[in-house]
Amino acid sequence: METGTAGTAGPAGAGVEPVWTGLPRGLLKMRRLLLVAWLVPFAAAAGVLLGLFAGPAWAAFALLPLAVVAWGWPMLGRNWRSWRYAERDDDLLISRGVLWREETVVPYGRMQLVEVTSGPVERHFGLASVQLHTAAAATDARIPGLLPEEAERLRDRLTELGEARSAGL
Repeated sequence: METGTAGTAGPAGAGVEPVWTGLPRGLLKMRRLLLVAWLVPFAAAAGVLLGLFAGPAWAAFALLPLAVVAWGWPMLGRNWRSWRYAERDDDLLISRGVLWREETVVPYGRMQLVEVTSGPVERHFGLASVQLHTAAAATDARIPGLLPEEAERLRDRLTELGEARSAGL
């Protein structure tokens, strides 16, 4: 995982590449566990029910959820590796996506609210998410699966920078 806090660019945004930060491995572990926890019991139940009520030949269709697990396991890894963010002088960059790359640029002065959320499964894995709300609903952004300390640090920094940049408007 790359780490860093500030990648700066020149006045026109050219020059130095931003310093990207990847997501913790705990997010990948959580997503893979959820994949297995949902699909393996479903496959077992479907196999038993199809075997009892439709015959053994139909029970083979219960292997389909297991094929989804075999396909989804590496896909979750690719998706996890695609998520990253970079803090620059004037904005926050969030990059994600494997087939369709998406990069969101959120200027600090446009941020209205920065939330840190953590559901029960995320808390079990020691993770939290940062949700950024801006004046335009289309540019709201989210960074999932951060360590709680990093999520709180990012929230505090983004809030501070947002207040400083919006005061100058």
